[in-house]
Amino acid sequence: MFYNFAKFVCSLLINLLFKIQVEGLEFFPEKGAAIVFSNHKSWWDPIIVGCILKRPVFFMAKKELFKIPVFGFLLRKLNAFPVNRGAPDRKAIKKALEILNDKKVLGIFPEGTRSKDGSLKEPEPGIALLAAKVKEVALVPVAITGDYRFFSLITVRIGRPMRLSLKEEAKLNSKKLTEISRAIFNEVSKLLLD
Repeated sequence: MFYNFAKFVCSLLINLLFKIQVEGLEFFPEKGAAIVFSNHKSWWDPIIVGCILKRPVFFMAKKELFKIPVFGFLLRKLNAFPVNRGAPDRKAIKKALEILNDKKVLGIFPEGTRSKDGSLKEPEPGIALLAAKVKEVALVPVAITGDYRFFSLITVRIGRPMRLSLKEEAKLNSKKLTEISRAIFNEVSKLLLD
């Protein structure tokens, strides 16, 4: 209930502040587990992605945000959950897996932090780990372009869902997970070039 109300209010706000153009919304899966992942330039990114998708999105967010009075409470009400950046966070991984096993939509920014200059940064291995642990999960790349000045054009391109296919005997060490994450995140860079 609160999520839908907040989404309505935020949708009005972003459409007043920016000109939002969405491409590829028809590709987004209507049901089943999905990981939506995007480049990350601004704190507006999760708001915009959450507003344009028809299904509720459960975003990972840095744990420091949850310590801010009232704001942390609102984040939880909006389906966000904390993650400790820079180190493996078992609790956050467990929560993400619960979301995916419940056939819901997980939202993540594989770079782990915002890119101040807009260039893509090295992705963290978490997206590969989650994709490897959940059967039948759709990986949906999203590319966001625009400079977030008031009334400027923000383009959101949604790519076709893909699936991770691993051989049963594949050893998933940190090097392999990093390689897989790079390959997955490369889909965002392709969308940015379109």
